[in-house]
Amino acid sequence: MAWTLLHDKVKNHLESIYADVALSVSYDALATELMHTIGLKEESDIASPQSHHNYWDEDDIVMITYGDSVISEGEKPLVTLNRFLHRYCKNTVNNVHILPFFPYSSDDGFSVIDYSTVNEALGSWDDIEAISKDYGLMADLVINHCSARSVWFDNFIKGEGPGSDFFFTASPDDDLSMVTRPRVSPLLRETKTADGTKHVWCTFSHDQVDFDFRNPKVLLAFVDIIRLYIDKGSKLFRLDAVAFLWKIIGTNCINLAQTHEVIRLLRTLIEHVDPSIIIITETNIPNRENLTYFGNANEAHAIYNFSLPPLLVNTLVTGDCTYLKSWMMSMPPAQNGTAYFNFIASHDGIGLRPAEGLLDDDEISELVHTMQSFGGKISWRASDHGQQKPYEINITLFDALQGTTKGPDKYQVDRFICAHAIMLGMEGIPGLYIHSLLGTSNDYEKVANTGQNRSINRRRWDLSELEALLDSPYSQHHKVLTRVSQLIRIRKAQPAFHPNATQFTLQLGTTIFGYWRQSLDRKQSIFCVSNISDEEQTIALTDINLIGTDNWIDLITRDELCLSDSALTLKPYQVLWISNQDFEK
Repeated sequence: MAWTLLHDKVKNHLESIYADVALSVSYDALATELMHTIGLKEESDIASPQSHHNYWDEDDIVMITYGDSVISEGEKPLVTLNRFLHRYCKNTVNNVHILPFFPYSSDDGFSVIDYSTVNEALGSWDDIEAISKDYGLMADLVINHCSARSVWFDNFIKGEGPGSDFFFTASPDDDLSMVTRPRVSPLLRETKTADGTKHVWCTFSHDQVDFDFRNPKVLLAFVDIIRLYIDKGSKLFRLDAVAFLWKIIGTNCINLAQTHEVIRLLRTLIEHVDPSIIIITETNIPNRENLTYFGNANEAHAIYNFSLPPLLVNTLVTGDCTYLKSWMMSMPPAQNGTAYFNFIASHDGIGLRPAEGLLDDDEISELVHTMQSFGGKISWRASDHGQQKPYEINITLFDALQGTTKGPDKYQVDRFICAHAIMLGMEGIPGLYIHSLLGTSNDYEKVANTGQNRSINRRRWDLSELEALLDSPYSQHHKVLTRVSQLIRIRKAQPAFHPNATQFTLQLGTTIFGYWRQSLDRKQSIFCVSNISDEEQTIALTDINLIGTDNWIDLITRDELCLSDSALTLKPYQVLWISNQDFEK
């Protein structure tokens, strides 16, 4: 009975996806093959997912890292990473997103040559599984494109074998003027094949050739890959660049209905294998479009909160939280069973498309100029009218917050910690990039060596050098790791910081950013209040509206608040987490 019901549900997904495609196989047969491929061959294989169930809580923290962000001579980087995690992150991080760890040809892993093997330079599947035994493993499903040096693309060129019909082609004569482009490179790649010259669709670069999901064999191949990753310990899947997955000539080829339906299909298959596995969509697009990837709590479990990094950095360098506050008030609470994935730094830069409609052109221009003055690089894209627009700012978060629009100042570390305190307290699951945890500065040498702007935030640390710096109490790296780790430990103990706990934005002016969190059982309240300026600020306690019958404590300093005082004074970039209950682990 359960198998038949699930089969019918999968078939309905397929009918929606392929409604306008002539298939050579029946929906019934394809649904059966998909279920068998994911490992659902009989009734006993099928798990029963609960709708609107949160498979996460306040204890969940994700660290984002490359497999070789920390290295040690004579040791496989994944082994070194595992040692680093156990020494420095054991009490703070419980999930690890290892960026693509497969053989690749470009884009630091996002041009995958072989989805089924681990890059030998990093280690082996045994090393991946060793990490997955102690941490929730997030793996990338690079689903929109693969490497032009893959066997699949070689077979496309030869015109025979697996992959020979996996890639999307178009004609240079097609009207492609509406296509949304994240890059300025030509969209089509002229390729000589056994069947003549073809023009292959390349959303990102000519080494990253896009799949044609109109062919169900591509879908089957990725379901097979998903099953492999589950078997190797993956508990979270990041769907990379998934917004571009389905293409229809004459449209903008982004966020199409078929793309959403493919994600729903993958969700259906995965959650019936293991309901606790989480799907996160990486859709670096304007905020309103990004929110649609929640579906009706039946699509992505979590979406990247892409608007947060540019808005928060803008807030801290201008000393004005108007835009951040306006955005937060507009964000709908995530339903149970869904969550925001909050981050303020990643392996990529600070995306500017998600700030469109939230920051005006002058604000974005000033932000770009300020980041350039702090050593940042700018990556560009083609706009709808063919003009170049800034696509992302490439800079480490630590250097992005070295000062304000007035220039560098003495508050770099405090401003950096303030940013993380704001992010860690917000509704959602926090993700911290390893270089934020370590307070890493811009890597200009790597930019010079690779010629890639994004390399500025992709330093490869020698573990012995890093350990010496982390053991030195005066280094920026020790200060950052110590203070961020303290905030994480506090966060993990508070029910009001559950990713789905109530959140309400406070109105405290332009220089004080505040919000209120309340636990799901309504017993704990936390008022998160941050001075986002470089000057001392005072707020009236009546503005926060603390309940007089409760005892209130700042969770960060451990200071008790005296309600007889009429006001609170906050130093530049000071953050208070004011709670009526204090939970310690």
